[in-house]
Order: sequence, then C-alpha cells, then structure tokens
Amino acid sequence: MSFYQKLSKYGTKVVGQPKLFKWAFNLSPMYRRSTARIQSVSENLSKICIKLPISYKNRNYMGTIFGGSMFSSVDPIPMVQLIYLTDHKYVIWDKSAEIYFKRPAHIDLYADFIYTKEELKEIEERIKTENEIVIVKTTQLTDKNKETLYCEIKKTIYIADKNFYKQKRQLKKQASG
Repeated sequence: MSFYQKLSKYGTKVVGQPKLFKWAFNLSPMYRRSTARIQSVSENLSKICIKLPISYKNRNYMGTIFGGSMFSSVDPIPMVQLIYLTDHKYVIWDKSAEIYFKRPAHIDLYADFIYTKEELKEIEERIKTENEIVIVKTTQLTDKNKETLYCEIKKTIYIADKNFYKQKRQLKKQASG
C-alpha cells in the first residue's frame, strides 16, 4: 500500500473523501508541480473542478502556459477519481494519453472532470461480461466561462476485474518463466 493509499484510508475517516481528495492533490508534490489546484470536489466525487493559473512557474518561452503544465494538471485526476468512484473495486490504470493544443493560453485555464451515473453503471456492466475494458475520458482546458477551448486531453483508462487481472498476470508470469 502506497503512502497516498494509507493517507486516503485514514484521512477519509477524519475529514471525509471530498475534502481529503482536494487537500491531498493540492498538497502532494507531484500535483503541485503542475501549478494547477483543485478548486472543488462534489460530495460524491463525480465532479472535480481545477484551475491552472498562468504564472512565472509555468510560462514557456512565448509567455503562454507550458504544455507540460497543461497535461500534468489533467493527467492523474480521471484515473484516481474513477478508483474512488468504484470504491477500489477494480484494477484501474492509465493506458495512454493524447493531447491536442488548440490555441496558446495567455490566461488562467479551467477544467471539469465528470463521471455520470450512467458511465459508472456501463463500466460495471461491461466488466461483468468482458472482465477488462478500456474507456476514453476527454478533458478540456478552457477559459473561466467555458467558451474558448485551449487544450483537449484524451486519457485511455484500463479497467479490469481484480480476480481476472490477477489470473492474467499469473498466466503471463508462467509463460515467461
């Protein structure tokens, strides 16, 4: 169990999941380096909102937000959010990512991460029949009013039944050993 998993287990009891999710991300060194901050987390964790302010810490040569800051502000959230929303029921990993820069960002950027009840139900049903699946979550970095798109990131996320995943790994280990 990682440090973050231990913190989550005990912190949830003390401050509750939404506050812990926000605080843990905003205080963790890996996320702080993105220069983004989680602004809000819904009570059931189905919606998370972030702000990526433009600052001297993330300006590139051209004076706009560095693309790496855009990507790292989005990167961990869809996977970790899904782990919590499914109550650690599945094996969940980031599989790949694609980033599309639409225009230079001279202003603060914002993004919302949303999983609907329908998406979560579909994931559960598909895992029951397929054992392992991949989904693609798209996140858009926009201006505050959500009118102008600056960057779009597509994350491919692997989700598997824990028993299936364990058996699959054992078979791979036997085949290579």
